[in-house]
Amino acid sequence: MTVFAFYLFAISAITGGLFTVISRQPVHSVLWLILSFLSAAGLFVLLGAEFVAMLLIIVYVGAVAVLFLFVVMMLDVDFAELKAEMARYMPLALLIGLVILMQFVMAFGAWDSAQGVEANLAQPVPTDRHNTEALGVILYDQYFLLFQLAGLILLVAMIGAIVLTLRHRKDIKRQDIVGQMMRDPAKAMELKDVKPGQGL
Repeated sequence: MTVFAFYLFAISAITGGLFTVISRQPVHSVLWLILSFLSAAGLFVLLGAEFVAMLLIIVYVGAVAVLFLFVVMMLDVDFAELKAEMARYMPLALLIGLVILMQFVMAFGAWDSAQGVEANLAQPVPTDRHNTEALGVILYDQYFLLFQLAGLILLVAMIGAIVLTLRHRKDIKRQDIVGQMMRDPAKAMELKDVKPGQGL
């Protein structure tokens, strides 16, 4: 049953990730992404990391994916224009992807396991601490700098998403703070001498 559940979650995670990329409708892509997150959470449950699985469901499915869904459905984003802009940079993107693929091939081609790995894997996993405590020790002790670096990368990704989707519409009146601060009071107000019985 465990092997069947593993293959079921693995196939659904790969299928969800594939259809997230190739779906033409953005709403469908977000729904496939939610399926991929749920499948990954199932894989974490099979590994015994229930805390990480619940985090994946609560944070990613319950917040991030739903936020993506609302943004895609509520904002009037012209995806055809975005795809046209992406098509201009496709040769450069393919070149960068080819370089990264070659680096992966070189790295995994020269992959060699350290001595004693088989003996360490054969040892039983210590059960004196909960997996939440073990995860906290790993993140905030051994990999603290990498954890902070991942946060900075996510911050850059958020700023990039804001820059890509920010559009200045000319038919909307916006507040000009600098113009308000630099205005001349003598020119900003005009006094009218209205005679009795005469309108403006």
